Amino acid sequence: MQIRSFASLMDEYEQLISRRNPANTRFYNGLFTRYENPVLTRRHIPPFWMYDADPAQNPYMMQRLGVNATMNSGAIKLGDKYCLVVRVEGMDRKSFFAVAESDRPTEGFRFRDYPVVLPDTCAEETNVYDMRLTQHEDGWIYGVFCSESKDAQNTDLSAAVAAAGIVRTKDLENWERLPNLVTLRSPQQRNVVLHPEFVNGQYAFYTRPMDDFIETGSGGGIGFGLCKDITHAVIDEEKIISARRYHTITESKNGAGAAPIKCDKGWIHIAHGVRNTAAGLRYVLYAFMTDLNDPSKVIAEPGGMLLGPMGGERVGDVSNVVFSNGAIADNDGKVYIYYASSDTRLHVAETDIGRLCDYLLNTPADALRSPDCVRQRCALIEKNLKLMAK
Repeated sequence: MQIRSFASLMDEYEQLISRRNPANTRFYNGLFTRYENPVLTRRHIPPFWMYDADPAQNPYMMQRLGVNATMNSGAIKLGDKYCLVVRVEGMDRKSFFAVAESDRPTEGFRFRDYPVVLPDTCAEETNVYDMRLTQHEDGWIYGVFCSESKDAQNTDLSAAVAAAGIVRTKDLENWERLPNLVTLRSPQQRNVVLHPEFVNGQYAFYTRPMDDFIETGSGGGIGFGLCKDITHAVIDEEKIISARRYHTITESKNGAGAAPIKCDKGWIHIAHGVRNTAAGLRYVLYAFMTDLNDPSKVIAEPGGMLLGPMGGERVGDVSNVVFSNGAIADNDGKVYIYYASSDTRLHVAETDIGRLCDYLLNTPADALRSPDCVRQRCALIEKNLKLMAK
């Protein structure tokens, strides 16, 4: 086996960072454009995170602290930089957060020299992952993430407790850990999102009430709740604004996704959902819209967007597996959605606010759940055949 030099590993790394990422011109659905290459993979991890560069200490140049995957990032534009707070999974299965940034939204992402060091305030916490970012009108950037702990009431080693951890920062460099979110209705929470504006003078959260680590139980769906003090966030009243429905995208799992995007027609939410099919679980992205003046009111029901990679990118599953915690709405109205798939790499798709609004307000919400879905499709076919005949 040839022994690589650390310098050669760094050269390969720099070539990867500088690689261009063209749009995928073979795919078209009118809603979004996918890009050929993932924006982040485990190969984008700096070699100096994984290797001891000292040949005296590492004569065979072996990985000392390897990485399995980069996925499920929050996203925000900070100044002129597109920033992703990425879930990085180590070889030990533990996850940590790291900031990758670029001056271009679809390529050139480079991790900052050091990963995020969270204040260790939860002694029982065993893992953290899937941070959603919100630039709040109070001047802080908040990150809400899954804080996982062992279920002390269960002898099963796979049993866990999920809580919504909260941090805040001004620069994605210095982080303040706040107490975990408490919801009196739900014993567990994850996939929680903070709304970017005050609602009735309070902080507003989109929640995902759960009975335990996997099951959402009778309270499943997207919840909404308010708290006065985010430094001790307690939601007394949590109401379901989009309930789970059988045989739909929101059947097994849903959440409010990335921080909502404000437009003149409402707040656009982009999230991932799960439905059971004959081929197994199918994860897709879905979108919905809440009222501009009442963000607890859903005005456009969830509809699915199949965003995942095709062909060789589909790994380990017969259907697409897509997760997204982050989207950036740029100043020119373009929207960049950062999503992971079953290949555990982070991809990007581009759309714009106008297309998302048109999609939400004029596309049947999860039309396949309707008993007359075939009649809907036949009516569309008839209309198009008449247009084509002209």
